[in-house]
Amino acid sequence: TESGIVRVELNRPKNLNAMNMQLFMDVRKAFDTLSEDPDCRVIILSGRGKGFTAGLDVLEPKSLPAPTPEVSRYGFNFMKHLTIMQDAFSAAESCLKPVIAVPHGPCIGAGIDLITACDVRVCTASTVFSIREAAVGLAADVGTLARLPKIVGNESLVRELALTARNFSAQEAKEMGLVSRVLASEEEAMKAALEIAKQIIANSPVAVAGTKKNLNFARDHQVAESLDYVRTWNACMIQSEDLKKAMKAAMSKSKPTYAKL
Repeated sequence: TESGIVRVELNRPKNLNAMNMQLFMDVRKAFDTLSEDPDCRVIILSGRGKGFTAGLDVLEPKSLPAPTPEVSRYGFNFMKHLTIMQDAFSAAESCLKPVIAVPHGPCIGAGIDLITACDVRVCTASTVFSIREAAVGLAADVGTLARLPKIVGNESLVRELALTARNFSAQEAKEMGLVSRVLASEEEAMKAALEIAKQIIANSPVAVAGTKKNLNFARDHQVAESLDYVRTWNACMIQSEDLKKAMKAAMSKSKPTYAKL
């Protein structure tokens, strides 16, 4: 859309962006590619059409592995199949570039799996969320149960939503901390996402990537381990030209220009 900002859209609008295996693989490829693209600084993720996603495409035969006569071998096939799905969404989390998710309309099941792997979430007032998996006979297994408790910080509420599979509104999502902003329309939500992206781009790409890496590490480790990790990280990264440019720009009250990552 603009220099350094790349928009990624879930693009199965006729199916309300229901996620089949091809879409999972496309999501993985998009984030892996953009992570290595020096022209990409920030990614904005949205869904084309009337909603973000209806969740897993249960009408797609390949959404589950083909049955086998023997139970344990089917189990091994299922684990390999599910790993493809999990890795697709984890690619957003491991991507060096910040990912801003902008859901609207339905954001169901796998949609929550995906947005919880993103860095920032803003949504429209009409967005309807649901951890739908319990209502269709399984535990959510592509990331929600692992990531949402750490985002929300309210164990009781997370369990309520996951166990009941009930819908919850954009306002409730904001109150619990799942999203940081609720906007009246898709246009306003995208405008807010673009503004956030521009503010991120104004900073050093080295500092932005390092901040994301260290936030992810700190979430999954103890404080002492995280302090050691960032200490080691900055022992190298503080030698970057970006720090000198940022300090010089601050003293001269000008805008620094950074090299691509």
